Amino acid sequence: MEIRVLRYFLETAREGNMTRAAQRLHISQPTMSKQLKELEEELGVKLFTRSNYSIRLTEAGMLLRERAEDIVSLADKTFEEFRALDEIGKGDFYVGAAESDAVRYFTETVHKLQQKHPGIRCNIYSGNMEDVCEKLDKGVLDFAIIMSYVDLAKYNYLPLPASDTWGVIMRRDDPLSDRSSLSVRDLIGLPLLCSRQWLDQDFPQWFGLETEDANIVATWNLTYNASVMVKTGMGYAITYDKLADTSENSELAFVPLRGVPQSDIFIIWRKNQAFSPAARLLLDTLRQTFRPDPDEI
Repeated sequence: MEIRVLRYFLETAREGNMTRAAQRLHISQPTMSKQLKELEEELGVKLFTRSNYSIRLTEAGMLLRERAEDIVSLADKTFEEFRALDEIGKGDFYVGAAESDAVRYFTETVHKLQQKHPGIRCNIYSGNMEDVCEKLDKGVLDFAIIMSYVDLAKYNYLPLPASDTWGVIMRRDDPLSDRSSLSVRDLIGLPLLCSRQWLDQDFPQWFGLETEDANIVATWNLTYNASVMVKTGMGYAITYDKLADTSENSELAFVPLRGVPQSDIFIIWRKNQAFSPAARLLLDTLRQTFRPDPDEI
């Protein structure tokens, strides 16, 4: 399985049309077709269902797309790292980040680094913590910014000087928006909009509720989308503060949840990780900026 052929596969999957994919990659359509057919034969599965005008991924094709994206990203990252080995102060680093206002502490540090080394480029992948940690474990990412309920024993880490506060985003014209805080019990019976990640982590038990007590009407993985659902009256979004516009002129209001612990924020990286020069410069800057945890290696 060659990286080049995986690029052909990914472009075809994105375009949904082999001819357009071949044109974008500047190869002939028969060459593209032959390479993808050989890939299917190599894997022993059909990757596409074909029609006269388009192609669609099979279940096996969707699995390969997920794997191929990581493989190609890692190959590109490796190539860039080796190309930058002799170029001090240049190159890329890759960071995964869950949604948090605390990311600003990290970006301030990156800005400080880039003022000294303008040839360094920051690449941020936004996603939920499961996706971010998976890509970090695979080596696709150099660092990840996560909340405290990840198993930190698996990683080296530095704490960020911030914590996230849990609360509820609701319409400003909602009677509950005048409350200074809400208890978890106040949420019983309300139509709740919850992160899919929380459901995977048994979110109702985490909040001290029984599953049947939580009226979950929709799930989401980006707070912006949750805020749009709240504006249209679908329900109440449970999330961190400062991730949606809840200023005085906004349609939305944020009410904190009392009795729910705040989430500490950490920058993590794999133990015994080999860094590119750019990633090493970032790590040095992070260590100078934030107090290291006593357990950090």
